[in-house]
Order: sequence, then structure tokens, then C-alpha cells
Amino acid sequence: MSYQGKYNLFVKIVFLSVLVVFLFSCRGEKSKSHKEKEKEELSVLLRIQETGILKVVIDYNSTNYFVYRGKPMGYQYELVLALCEDLVVKPEITVSNNMAETFQGLQSGRFDLVAKNLTVTRARREELTFTKPLKQTRQVVVQRKTSNQTPDSLYLNTTLELAGKKIHVQQNTTYYRRLVHLSEEIGHPIEIVEDSVNGVEQLVAMVARGEINYTVCDENVALLNQSYYPNLDVSLKISFPQNIAWAVPKGAHNWKEYLDRWIVQFKKTGKYRQIYHQYFESPRTAARYNSGFHSISGGKISEYDPLVKDLAAKYGWDWRLISSVMYHESRFDPEAESWAGAYGLMQLMPATAESLGVDSILDPRQNIEGGILLLNWLDEQLLTAIPDSSERIKFVLASYNIGLGHVKDAQRLARKHGKNSQVWENSVDYYLRNKSSETYFKDPVVKWGYARGEEAYNFVYRVTGNYEHYRNLIPE
Repeated sequence: MSYQGKYNLFVKIVFLSVLVVFLFSCRGEKSKSHKEKEKEELSVLLRIQETGILKVVIDYNSTNYFVYRGKPMGYQYELVLALCEDLVVKPEITVSNNMAETFQGLQSGRFDLVAKNLTVTRARREELTFTKPLKQTRQVVVQRKTSNQTPDSLYLNTTLELAGKKIHVQQNTTYYRRLVHLSEEIGHPIEIVEDSVNGVEQLVAMVARGEINYTVCDENVALLNQSYYPNLDVSLKISFPQNIAWAVPKGAHNWKEYLDRWIVQFKKTGKYRQIYHQYFESPRTAARYNSGFHSISGGKISEYDPLVKDLAAKYGWDWRLISSVMYHESRFDPEAESWAGAYGLMQLMPATAESLGVDSILDPRQNIEGGILLLNWLDEQLLTAIPDSSERIKFVLASYNIGLGHVKDAQRLARKHGKNSQVWENSVDYYLRNKSSETYFKDPVVKWGYARGEEAYNFVYRVTGNYEHYRNLIPE
């Protein structure tokens, strides 16, 4: 073989070697990318299960999430609670009526789930992944019925009459896109105003009050709001039936599959039918909304709000936390009496009330003030042992329910077993919950003996949970 032939052969061998290395490298990179992708897909569901926390965003309105007479309620809220029960996790709820913030939070990993009435569209599928539909609905125009205040010229009978009209819709919703398409269909411009401040129900209320003439929302929400505002007309439909679903991060396939299975099964249950009826069909819905104790229409937690605000400010407490204690102790009944002999709004024992200077245990002001003084005293007792105030409040609440001695016993047990006695969750709470077991209440470090610690544990969880809902929905 000539020199040139040998050289050409050498070049071919080198070229093939480089090509083989390149192909294997690419294959390795693709394989690695595929594995990373699989890991990412699994990570959302696994992280939820491992951390025990579901990070969910809900919008605040009279249907999905609100507080009524001190109790957190709502269609989406109750569905999320049922889901968390199935997952055996706790919800971490963020409230946002801003759709752009919602979608950004989902993409960034701030949220695991969007629990809102999201209309499934092709454009949205490019940004997020939808679950199986929760229900179907149509978009309707919300306007006022004709009356002396609303002339016939403002009333719309057909979609053609939308031409030239000004319609306000929530920003970043499918209502805007539907109106754009409708404008093209009828061949005339519609003046569409995207509202970045008000949510769907706020815009509906503005129509009812005459502040704007038209808005658009889902039919089931419109019918519900019509029961709140009888002067509204919601009969003009502008879309075909559309699927309403939850959303999860793009690529979270395992998480979506879990939710899809759960939704299909849960929608067949009596519990789901009861939840849907309670928020969309029950005649009590309108009465609840028009109550002063609804967080949207009235904003009150209880009739004792002024008193609680005054006393809480006097002693440096958040009045919403005191209200949460009251709700769980007495359901705001000033004459409540427990099986153990505790009385009043804050459920004070007579001996405790006397030591705190309470002369009339059933007097609302004295009872509330006595309860706050007891919280103050417990806080002072735990101040040195638990410097972190946000952590300390859980110990204070547990002590309020079961007694300081039993909580200190649980701290001693935690230290003995190598746990942090300054941390409540998955540490001291475990030993308090199990203080009814001989293994623990007969331990030499225990000074106060047997206790039904499960009740105190539930009290802390429920009071702090309700407090978070009040902070989400009730102004300070």
C-alpha cells in the first residue's frame, strides 16, 4: 500500500474512532438526561410524601376558600383536605387571586398544585399539566336585569350585541381570550378591560352594584353569585361546555397520575356529592354569604371581635390567634361548659380563673382576659427554655390545654431520647401524644404521670391551623 493509501486509511480510522466516541458520548448524555428527567418526574410526588407537606395555591372567594363563623370552608379547600387525607400529609395553603403569580409559582416549584377552577385550554397546556376534569362549565356574561336603574339599551340578549361594549374580566384568564375570539366571530370589536386587581367574584359584585356593566365568568360560579345578588342576569352563554381541572408542574407525570386516579375515584363518593351540594346547590349558601360572619361579605370571625381586638392589643397578642383559641375551646359560646368543669369562651377552670382575678367566669370580657393572662403566664414560663417565639407558641397552646407540667414531662422525655426539647413537631409532640403509654408515663424523668396527650396535640394542630387561615383571609 502506498504512503498516501496508508495515510487515508489512518484518517478514516481516526474519523471512525472519533465518531464512535461522539455517538457513545451523546448516548450517555441522552441516557443521563433521561434519568434526570425521570428523577424530576418522580420528585414532586416523592417530596410531598417525604416532607408530609402539600404546597397548594387556592383563590379566595365565596366558593373556593373562605372563613365562616370562625371555620375555614370552601369547595376547593375541602377537596384539598380530602386529598391530603388520602396522601397522609398536611396542606400548606397560599392564597392568590393573581393568575400570573399562580402559574409562575407552579413553574418555579413554589406550589405543587393549583386548586382553582382552571379552564383547560391548549395555550395553558404549553405551560402546565392539567389533571382529569373536576367538572364542566360554560362561560356566561354577567349583567344586570332590566329595571328603572338599568335601561333596556344596556341589556344583552345575544352575543352579537357585545359589539362595541366594554367588558371587564380578570387578567390572565380564559375569559379574555374567549372575548377576543368572539369579537372576531361577530366581526366587530369588543372593548375588553383586563383587571389586574379584582378577582372574578369581585367583578361580579361590581356589576351588581352598578360600578361596571358586564363581566364574564363560569356558569356555576355565576349561578351561585346570582343567589347573592338577585338583580343579576347570567343567561347569556358565550362558550361551549369546557373542562375545569387542577394543574400541576409540567413534566410531573407521576404526580398527575396519582391525582387523576384520586379524582376519578373521589368523584364517585357520597362525600364529594355532599361537598358539591354544600357549595353550589344548598339554599343555605346565600344566607351564609350574606352573613356578617363571612370573611368576604362581613369580615367578622365572631361577635366578640371588638372585645378580642381590644384585649389582645392590651397584652400584645394577635387577636386572630385568640379568636382561634376561642373557636376551638367554645365555638364562641359564652356559656359553654366542658365535661371537666371548664367554663366560658376561653374554657377556664374555676380555680384558675380565681387565681387570675376573674370574678365572673361567664362574663365574656373577664373570661377572655383571663384566658389571655393564662397564655401570658405560660409564655413567660417557657421563655428561657424555648427562645424561638414561633416555636414557643405551640408549647404554650399545649400547656393551655393539658397543663405545663405534662408539656415539661414531654420535653424531658424528648431530651432523654436524643430529640430536641425546643422543637415541637416530630419531637416533643410525639412524647406528649404517647404520654398515655406506660412506656413513657412511668419513665423516671416523668413527674406528672399519665396524660391523654393526643387531645393536646390535636388542640395545637387545630388552633395553629385555624390561625393560619385567619391570617390568610382576615385583615389584622
